[in-house]
Amino acid sequence: MRRHFLVPLTVVALAFATSGTAFAFPSDDQPGAVVSSPISGLIGDDDVFSTADLTVLLAGPVTPMAGTSNGTQHYGPYTTPDSDSGCGFEPWNSEVFDRHFTVKSNHDGTYTVVEQFKNGSFTTIEGMSPGELCPEKNETASVAFVDGGVVGSMHGYFIISNVGKQTSTSPFCDADLMTNAGCNTTKFINTHFDACYPLACQVGTFFFHYAAGDQGLVEHEWKNASPDRGGNNGDISSDDPD
Repeated sequence: MRRHFLVPLTVVALAFATSGTAFAFPSDDQPGAVVSSPISGLIGDDDVFSTADLTVLLAGPVTPMAGTSNGTQHYGPYTTPDSDSGCGFEPWNSEVFDRHFTVKSNHDGTYTVVEQFKNGSFTTIEGMSPGELCPEKNETASVAFVDGGVVGSMHGYFIISNVGKQTSTSPFCDADLMTNAGCNTTKFINTHFDACYPLACQVGTFFFHYAAGDQGLVEHEWKNASPDRGGNNGDISSDDPD
């Protein structure tokens, strides 16, 4: 089960949304209430946005600051092993991906951070399929499951808003300890910024796309997304063992 996006000293508190959409991510963090961001209007195709170079796309008409590209800053990649619990409680896979963070100033003392998950791959763990307990499925018959050893690819993104004063431009994921070990969203935010403004950093818009080939699967693609990006869709599931 994933840890909450909450750590001591600099608290990054993310409340669970009440929309009924499940939140499951390839990270150590829990997402929060749906909060619109001006960046959402730039997304277009979610798959393209997940893997694009955002330093130019997100640049505003401002004079570039020292150490930035067109008013944005890029950090990463930070290669991260992890697992995902889908809409259930137990991990359905093991995975590895590259984290990229693009930092954009809102010119009011706050920042928006887009975290991308690129070059991801996964291997399934035998058990319940990731989309089975998603409210969109509404299935009451047999429980969907997935065989172990199924391999596939994944990518996605978070848009993190209400991030406060920037305190570090360290190239390390953990700016305090100057290391990339154990990198996750919380470590990056809490060691590069001193506060979430006014009360909480919020992951409102998110998207993740998992895909696998045949491999005896009944469903080959699962999209885990916030309501503004279409919500959850599909599954990675195998034939009924019965």
